[in-house]
Amino acid sequence: MFLTGSVHSAQTPGEWTAPFPAFRVVGNVYYVGSAGLASYLIATPQGHILINSSLPVSVPLIRKSVERLGFKFTDVRILLISHAHFDHDGGSALVKQITHAQYMVMDRDVAAVESGGKTDFAYGGSASMRYPPTKVDRVLRDGDQVRLGNTVLTAHLTAGHTKGCTTWTLTVKDGGRLYRVVIVGSININSEYKLVNNGKYPEIAADYQRSIQTLRSLPCDVFLGAHGGYFDMEEKYKRRKAGAGNPFVDPEGYRRFVDRGERALHEELAKQQAASKL
Repeated sequence: MFLTGSVHSAQTPGEWTAPFPAFRVVGNVYYVGSAGLASYLIATPQGHILINSSLPVSVPLIRKSVERLGFKFTDVRILLISHAHFDHDGGSALVKQITHAQYMVMDRDVAAVESGGKTDFAYGGSASMRYPPTKVDRVLRDGDQVRLGNTVLTAHLTAGHTKGCTTWTLTVKDGGRLYRVVIVGSININSEYKLVNNGKYPEIAADYQRSIQTLRSLPCDVFLGAHGGYFDMEEKYKRRKAGAGNPFVDPEGYRRFVDRGERALHEELAKQQAASKL
């Protein structure tokens, strides 16, 4: 799914905060987000990794989902995000307060995170997009690994949607088989984004293009993302409940997602380039 509106209108606020059943995706990867905002728990005997704190009001929902799965929310040791927008990192200050987790963020998103969104290239001037500023404990760079116990995640810079947008990969074992998991940050081009003559982010179009190439290069068995809509989460959940194996194993769906993203980028860039010449 590609969201063509702003961050506000991408999905209705109701979907952002609507509870969704927590479930195991594959191996030690669990979905603990809402119907509209994806959060993931990576569980290990040494503690847990949480990806995406979502909104400040989302934290109690995420905590309840974690605990319904039989885990302790206070055992979250590491907090990661997909990108520095309020619907994915707005609850980070509260998560850190409750769990004392180490907050790890891609270098190019650190300024936005620690300013509570004030330095965002597109939304920095919008008070409605702000969130509690949160101190980053470890600054990540493209290709860095995050380890907890035997679990290793790799951070891939997939910039454009934000300057430090991050796609996470890991390999998990399930039923005697290894699965390569890709959790896409975002390649959406919001309606407010200028791909041409963007003084606050001159390299935005080139970053999007590099990100598409990066995503295309990643081996993927299990396709996940920052919004459930990216990977048809609700439909796949229904199919799985009905006994349809594990529909989250979807390498073809991942390739289609990347293809659509590339087409959307080329179309929007061509449209903006043509408009700039008028």
